[in-house]
Amino acid sequence: MGVSVRAATGSDIPELARVLADAFFDDPVMVWMWPDPERRRRGLPRLFAVEIRHHHLAGGGAELAEDGDGVVRGAAMWDPPGGWKQSTLSSLLSLPGLVRAFGSRLGVGAAVSGTVEDAHPVDPVHWYLATIGTSNAGRGGGYGKALLRSRLDRCDAEGLPAYLESSKEDNISYYQRFGFDVTGEIRIPDGGPTLWAMWREPRPRDPLG
Repeated sequence: MGVSVRAATGSDIPELARVLADAFFDDPVMVWMWPDPERRRRGLPRLFAVEIRHHHLAGGGAELAEDGDGVVRGAAMWDPPGGWKQSTLSSLLSLPGLVRAFGSRLGVGAAVSGTVEDAHPVDPVHWYLATIGTSNAGRGGGYGKALLRSRLDRCDAEGLPAYLESSKEDNISYYQRFGFDVTGEIRIPDGGPTLWAMWREPRPRDPLG
């Protein structure tokens, strides 16, 4: 069965949040923010739903990957050039959902977000891959590759670079296969995990197609 990628819509938010929560359950940053597995299991889908609804969807960079039966197996949240930072309005709209997601861990989540934001490159303009993940059932099925190629092909066509943070060292080599290079390390304060900042320059398009 083939893999198809399409733009996400508002009705897709619950499924996207579920898929990303499944994909990131063992992520070092998420484990740091929610050490308790049950609180993480409840908090992750709430977090992703808030981020998608109040930020990523409006930028036109939310995409999902489906299998041949139309089951969502992966998702990617890209922010367009100049649109990676949340607006004041978006932040205010997100706050109630973030409180529900984090509870007493809201301060930890804010510290992580602030650290990552402070390390984000401002120039040149670029596409930002904020989140990409594949459900456990979809791993190894080519969904991540399809999602990356969908937006990176656009980056190349527009002559724009791309940026991401890898929260797992093991994933660095995977992103390098798509042209990303490590440009630095981002250390979460108070003994938190390390993320790797990665940058990709656009690749020339083949004139023969």
